[in-house]
Amino acid sequence: MSQTGLRIIFAGTPDFAAQHLQALFNSQHQVVAVYSQPDRPAGRGRKLTASPVKELALEHSIAIEQPLSLKDSDAQATLASYPADIMVVVAYGLLLPQVALDTPRLGCINLHGSLLPRWRGAAPIQRAILAGDQCSGVTVMQMAAGLDTGPMLLKAEIPIADTDTSASLYEKLASLGCSSLVEALDQLQTNGLAAQVQDDTLANYAAKLVKAEGAIDWQQTAQQISRQVRGLNPWPVAYSDWQDNRLRIWLAHAIDTSSDQPAGTLLALDKTGLEVACGSGRLKITQMQWPGGKALSDNQLINLKQKMPLGQTFTSLKAES
Repeated sequence: MSQTGLRIIFAGTPDFAAQHLQALFNSQHQVVAVYSQPDRPAGRGRKLTASPVKELALEHSIAIEQPLSLKDSDAQATLASYPADIMVVVAYGLLLPQVALDTPRLGCINLHGSLLPRWRGAAPIQRAILAGDQCSGVTVMQMAAGLDTGPMLLKAEIPIADTDTSASLYEKLASLGCSSLVEALDQLQTNGLAAQVQDDTLANYAAKLVKAEGAIDWQQTAQQISRQVRGLNPWPVAYSDWQDNRLRIWLAHAIDTSSDQPAGTLLALDKTGLEVACGSGRLKITQMQWPGGKALSDNQLINLKQKMPLGQTFTSLKAES
């Protein structure tokens, strides 16, 4: 193999993928083409907007392909026209048919944001926090026809901190993923990697998030609600209702101290935040957003004292869809 590294077709769309594409640009390997989802309307003006991956590829003057599908013969012929050793897929968003998986000499590899076979699917980072997992990580795998079912080539693990939100864990895994992806490619180029078949009996599915999951049930434990708040930050954000106002709760942590008040009762409000009774323990809210306003943190929350008398309760209205 040439000292210039592997020739790569990269397929990805969001910022998470763009960070991995940048890592490839910084490596010894050569990106010969980039695939990304078609431009989509975005913002208030609904203007067609390029994906972060496409924007980065344009900066590096790399050939860009944006097919609606890779199932038709023309798209497959275009893919085969690139002189690539391997295809790297990170959060692309399109299913690759078997003919596409078989096109590059070394096939296609994918970087997934979980320790497979746990959390196959669309939202592995959020689901790990929601479930109370103690650790997360990334897996580089050889792609197969199933959803995140291919043989594993390399895994890297990190702990999930009690303060991690989906946003913070996302950034940690992006950094871990970049180094892991380059390491896997380096090893594939030199000595190869031993593939490990996934144990399907250990697999579970990280379903796509929906807004309704943000509705807080105060009968749950403080630990469960804390994980809900952290796991749904930055989207769709946990929420509860105070009188006729829907409040979005961005940051919170559990307190083990019990209360004899009904779940959902506001127990304290001071410069450190709000304390709310739960089915077990208390939830300490340290960042919250009133309708039409900005998110308020810590000592800003004390300004809500007149709006939120102690002893009153949060309620649950119709969940968002």
